[in-house]
Amino acid sequence: MAQKRILAFSSSREGNSGYLESAAPLISDLLGDNKLNIAFIPFAAVNIDYDAYTEKVVSALSHLPYAIQTVYPKNAFSIIENADVIMIGGGNSFKLLHDIYALKIFDIIQHKVNTGTPYIGWSAGSNLASPGIFTSNDMPIIQPESFKAFSFFPFQINPHYFNVNIPGHNGETRDQRLEEFMLLNKKAKVLGMPEGTALKLDKDHLELIGLSAATLFFYDEDNQLQKKELAPNEEAGILLGYS
Repeated sequence: MAQKRILAFSSSREGNSGYLESAAPLISDLLGDNKLNIAFIPFAAVNIDYDAYTEKVVSALSHLPYAIQTVYPKNAFSIIENADVIMIGGGNSFKLLHDIYALKIFDIIQHKVNTGTPYIGWSAGSNLASPGIFTSNDMPIIQPESFKAFSFFPFQINPHYFNVNIPGHNGETRDQRLEEFMLLNKKAKVLGMPEGTALKLDKDHLELIGLSAATLFFYDEDNQLQKKELAPNEEAGILLGYS
């Protein structure tokens, strides 16, 4: 845990801001001014080709001193192996994890990040930082080899978290869906991250960044489901099990 450096964003945008506009300063703060090579993994994309997806990212981060290389199926292992930073964009978490397993790059990504290579993800990319993709909001449009993800964090993330009761709508709320997961996984923790929030792990320090509070779901010692708000810019050691 001590060596990992991770930025996990709930979403690529905050409100009406531009694509990765609110993320860029945090990326710069994590990576510094060095001319690093970033391996961008676009496999969560379903309705946009990988070149177009990468161009969106390159354009949004063009003012930063990094070289962003697209990870294609044909060169995936070599690009990742030689990268200084791994970046995974949003889209469909099931397709993303399916492709990572199919291309046999799961282990090298996990190893590099666990030994210090910075990891940046948003939405689906943040889901993969969890132990599994069980708390994704995405439809399972394709079946990955496993639901097991990288376990960079010892807790689940629910990106785009927004709990609301819509009049006349009889489906479950987001909280009800997450409560179902918790009922069957009582040892787990889930962090509901509203859009515009991010988690920054720098070595052993974890912080919630943004303008909105996040919601932590967990079972207490009396076997009662609890929901605890984590305030913006609050140190989040409770998620790592040391506070």
